[in-house]
Amino acid sequence: MNIINHIVSKFTPVSLEEIEEVKLMSRIDRKYWFHISKLEQILEQTLAEYDILEIDGQRLMEYKTTYFDTTDNSMYLKHHNRKMNRHKIRRRKYISTDTSFLEIKFKTNKKITIKNRIEAPYGETGFLASEMNFIQNETIYNDQKLVPALNNYFKRITLIHKDKLDRCTIDISPVFSNYNKKIEISNLGIFELKRGRCLKSSTIVAILRRLDIRQRGMSKYCTGRALLEPGIKRNAFNPRLRFLKKEILNQKKTTIII
Repeated sequence: MNIINHIVSKFTPVSLEEIEEVKLMSRIDRKYWFHISKLEQILEQTLAEYDILEIDGQRLMEYKTTYFDTTDNSMYLKHHNRKMNRHKIRRRKYISTDTSFLEIKFKTNKKITIKNRIEAPYGETGFLASEMNFIQNETIYNDQKLVPALNNYFKRITLIHKDKLDRCTIDISPVFSNYNKKIEISNLGIFELKRGRCLKSSTIVAILRRLDIRQRGMSKYCTGRALLEPGIKRNAFNPRLRFLKKEILNQKKTTIII
């Protein structure tokens, strides 16, 4: 990680206020999963065109997330069954800024991701009346009981194109857990490109292609649950899970705690 910190230190820093115009709460996004050994090359090749988010001197930010679902796994199964107009509901703690939000992500039938959020305490398993009003106004989940389904922790690097054309996040070494299991995937990197329009015109796509990093559109939420819950439906995710287990999970630093 020392070499990564060294490269990260080379980027020009930008503040939260400066990236407001590329906040992209409504966006097109694309995910790429890769072995963390390629992170150095990704950073070196993006250095000329991208700046980095820095908060209080930190460039590698920590995040904690709790995802919620219905008792019959409605949100997970909609994603598994490739349904559009689907939601994810989560509490997220932004450790670097000591802020937390209740967030709702909505994937439209045009594959646009829309994110809305309100400030809310992290760690609560139930919802205040104001939070339930937010959920009811933004989703189809009115009277259904929502329960914690997955916890997630990761570190993130956020890159912003110098011309504010797009924003990229690189999530490193995610940890997934539920009520009785935990899996840490030390060698996994997840690169996500976020843009207001046409992703293909981003220079980052060509960089990732040169590094033989392919697009793999699968959510951290669904991945964590599929890995931790042997009995849950997963056949649509099997090709990506096979990649994960073959290319990442067989590495020595991956640990599963039961």
